[in-house]
Amino acid sequence: MKTIVREMRGIPYFLLKEYLQELGGTLASENEVRGEGWSVRLEKMEPFRLKSLSVGQTRLTMEIREDVYDDFMTRFSMKTLRAGA
Repeated sequence: MKTIVREMRGIPYFLLKEYLQELGGTLASENEVRGEGWSVRLEKMEPFRLKSLSVGQTRLTMEIREDVYDDFMTRFSMKTLRAGA
């Protein structure tokens, strides 16, 4: 198993949970989504602040089996990809 910890900004907590469910996961608890060979624990963090701008943050702790790691991370990255200006 690999453990990856990511802090994500700008994608709402509820939307990250939806994305994980769309990737084949089911809610194991209010803060955890589990799929075949992986589980992700979500933790709301204090908003990131830059002067008057405030952006929500979520810490994801992912436990992923080696044999599903590449596929899961590719699909997760595509779900969370955001274009900049």
